[in-house]
Amino acid sequence: MAAPADPKALKEDMKRRMDSTMETLKKEFQGLRTGRASPALLEPIRVEIYGAISPLNQVANISVGGPGMLNVQVFDRSQAKAVEIAIRDSGLGLNPQAEGQTIRVPLPPLTAERRNDLSKQAAKYSEGAKVALRGVRRDGMEQVAAWKKKSVISEDEAKRAEKEMQTLTDEYVKKIDVAFAEKDKDIRTV
Repeated sequence: MAAPADPKALKEDMKRRMDSTMETLKKEFQGLRTGRASPALLEPIRVEIYGAISPLNQVANISVGGPGMLNVQVFDRSQAKAVEIAIRDSGLGLNPQAEGQTIRVPLPPLTAERRNDLSKQAAKYSEGAKVALRGVRRDGMEQVAAWKKKSVISEDEAKRAEKEMQTLTDEYVKKIDVAFAEKDKDIRTV
């Protein structure tokens, strides 16, 4: 048996899914390096430990050691070399230095070319989030169309629901544009 037509519940579900998309975008943006040291920079890194791939933050404690330095305190001293290699091979352009169980990760100043690359990556993340929003809107529109086809809701209710879904989508696209503009400014600030 199909669920009863409830445009308000559908809108709330869409809003929840769009909020989730925004959270994902914010996490992706945190992984992009700006001029400041942030533990979030190293969070996407995965390390092979004991034959399994684990997120870096599950095998080490990441902290800020100064404006241009991150400290990685490895939980198991025997895995320090694997963590150091994972950071070096992460594609972030970092050169970690191991000192026993602690790995110091100096953050070199960003070049203009690297800033442009980071800005392009941020734009890619933003576009991916917009695609996800449009997918949520499409799902909602399909649900409304199915309700209308089965005569569960009237033509006017369907039009109103579709308009509300488009308005909601437009609001979230603007939020993404604002978040991207802020991140781009942050990346390009020397």
